[in-house]
Amino acid sequence: MTRGRAVLTGTTAAGEEPRENTELKAQFTASARGARLARRVAVQSMEEWGYPPESDTSCTVALIVGELAANAVQHGQVPGRDFGLHLSHDETLTLIRIEVMDAATGRHPPATPRSPHPEAESGRGLLLVDVLSTRWGSTPRHPVGKTVWAEVPTTR
Repeated sequence: MTRGRAVLTGTTAAGEEPRENTELKAQFTASARGARLARRVAVQSMEEWGYPPESDTSCTVALIVGELAANAVQHGQVPGRDFGLHLSHDETLTLIRIEVMDAATGRHPPATPRSPHPEAESGRGLLLVDVLSTRWGSTPRHPVGKTVWAEVPTTR
């Protein structure tokens, strides 16, 4: 059974002025389907916050969420443990912060993404995150796991 629980906090209703800080918190099954759902939920939240799905900001957030969620599933999966997504929109700082949490300890992404072999079919996700975000990194979670985060500037 695939679960995708989304707990939305601080979202704005249609026609309302955006709040200074808006956020999304959700848990997803550590599977390819969960990663796709995380990306879809992120795009829906971006639209609620005033960024249409075709906007540069929404597309950038969707791509980064997709890459980080896929990495959480592929490299951070611990049997029986979900991965988490936290998006926060800070209008004062004009940025979206993306956080993807998984349960794997000891496997952190490299500080500088490595270029894969030109013929490799994968391994470019963190390069995209590095190029599209203003900054990104990872932090340990207690008692177990890690959070990989990225910040994206907003444009209207």
